[in-house]
Amino acid sequence: MKKLLLFFLISSTMFAQIEKTEPPFWYAGMHNPELQVMFYGKNIAQLQVSVSNSIKITNVKRTENPNYLFVTINTKNIKATDFVFTFKNNNSVAFTQNYSLKKRRENSAQRKSYDASDLMYLIMPDRFSNGKKNNDSNDLTHEKFNRNLPGGRHGGDIEGIINHLDYLQELGVTTIWNTPLCEDNEEKYSYHTYAQSDVYKIDPRYGTNEDYARLASELHKRKMKLVMDYVTNHWGAAHWMMKDLPTHDWIHQFENFTQTNHKRTTINDINASKIDTKICMDGWFAPTMPDLNQSNPLMLNYLIQNAIWWIEYADLDGFRVDTYNYSDPEGIAKWTKAITNEYPNFNIVGEVWMQNQAQIAYWQKDSKIAAIQNYNSHLPSVMDFTLLGALGSVFNEDDGSWDKGMVKIYDNFANDFLYPNINNMLIFAENHDTQRINHVYNNDIRKYKMAMAVLATVRGIPQIYYGSEIGMSGNKDNGDADIRQDFPGGWEGDAINAFIKEGRTPGQNEYFDFTSKLFNWRKNQSAVHFGKMTHYIPENNVYVYFRYNSSENVMVLINNSNETKVINTTRFAENIGNHKSGKDAITEQNIDVTKEITLEPKSVLILELK
Repeated sequence: MKKLLLFFLISSTMFAQIEKTEPPFWYAGMHNPELQVMFYGKNIAQLQVSVSNSIKITNVKRTENPNYLFVTINTKNIKATDFVFTFKNNNSVAFTQNYSLKKRRENSAQRKSYDASDLMYLIMPDRFSNGKKNNDSNDLTHEKFNRNLPGGRHGGDIEGIINHLDYLQELGVTTIWNTPLCEDNEEKYSYHTYAQSDVYKIDPRYGTNEDYARLASELHKRKMKLVMDYVTNHWGAAHWMMKDLPTHDWIHQFENFTQTNHKRTTINDINASKIDTKICMDGWFAPTMPDLNQSNPLMLNYLIQNAIWWIEYADLDGFRVDTYNYSDPEGIAKWTKAITNEYPNFNIVGEVWMQNQAQIAYWQKDSKIAAIQNYNSHLPSVMDFTLLGALGSVFNEDDGSWDKGMVKIYDNFANDFLYPNINNMLIFAENHDTQRINHVYNNDIRKYKMAMAVLATVRGIPQIYYGSEIGMSGNKDNGDADIRQDFPGGWEGDAINAFIKEGRTPGQNEYFDFTSKLFNWRKNQSAVHFGKMTHYIPENNVYVYFRYNSSENVMVLINNSNETKVINTTRFAENIGNHKSGKDAITEQNIDVTKEITLEPKSVLILELK
């Protein structure tokens, strides 16, 4: 009896119970039937594993770390069911682990995603609205609530977003993109949540996994969409795996800390040195952000399955992928292709922050530029950073010239031939990493209106940044917290509640009313969504272009000068055709287009030709 007890005590110290099972469950009927389940527990790799319900194990992978076991099963033709993994030591059962294949939603694989008919609204959840005070701090996370600290946790959460869906719908928003919501357990600056510590768990200061799924459900009731901000390039230094890595090459490691050089041109530069290219892709984004190694098949599969798990679990409508082209090019292409294989209509936009159209176009799916190097990222959408650059300066340039003023916008679209799919590009005038547009233009609402009018009427998927629609400003030179200020009215006791008309100042209402009118008008303009574009070389800092299809024709005129301009319309006869008048999208007045159109200084006119 004593020997038996001693054996039990030794066994219990050698083999701890499972601490982590990821994915925590899966779904039946997936396009790829192979499922890699990661088990984590003390010395678990020394055990033998089997599974019930006639499910086949096709591979068992052990690494140099005995605390991990990667078990691949084949789920083909297996219906939704519960089953059991059994772990044995010398034919004695050490422990078991229950597992589930859940039923997918109807038509899950064919889910519709966001496209050029949508308006995307970017939210930093910590700074939008505090819906629940009881989750402002959490015992399991280091950083606590401190609204007085500009770069601290301010308490915004998922409930706060749900509480203000009426506001977003009134604004004309159809799609929400939140910066990451998974747990970030860094000791400071954790509010941005890009240094994630658990990618299967919503940060408890934002809410629960169930709250996130409820957000998607509430949006879908309104025929709105939810986009997850996914990070493939790095995790946070506080991620639970960093204390006990599955493999040495799970992340990129150097003898001394090595930060990326950010020169992503090295990836396709035929003249680039190997060391520059390596540091670009393998260097860490920041000391608190270990660089993930997507060329490790176990790591890559982990990222693929995590992304798919969130799509199924939360019923997501799309991804925005952070720092897309910092990742291993082959690995990130496989990740993207695996997701679009499961969901053929699923849109993924990658952050490819480059200042050259050819370099951005390289990363869009089926790029002819990338094909020269036999590469295809399979990435459906890219972010138009060159348009961002133009929109961030052009309306302060009062006098048009060869390379100043509205010609910057014109020249951006002159390079559209480089892109495989110009309609599926994310267009924006600002985001959480850039200067606030209202700071750039010193809260001159005329310039704000011109910038928003461009976003609403050119090709691509328009994205706006929370708060700018009420005139919120912020100077990035003062630190990131200044461009990520709290939305007024999102916290109990706020002096101004900008979520309701009665709570906004007259100036805030002027911003909101214009934005709402513009983007609600856009909802029904198929020519603007997917039509063709013809534009005319700017003259005297006035830019004119048309969006049209077989049934609709929209004329846009932008006067970026400080003088009233009278525009002779005969130059635009090929697009005006037999139309006699146009209905102003904002005022709804009819304007004669047969001879001359008068434009006020720093103004825009959007006409539905009749």
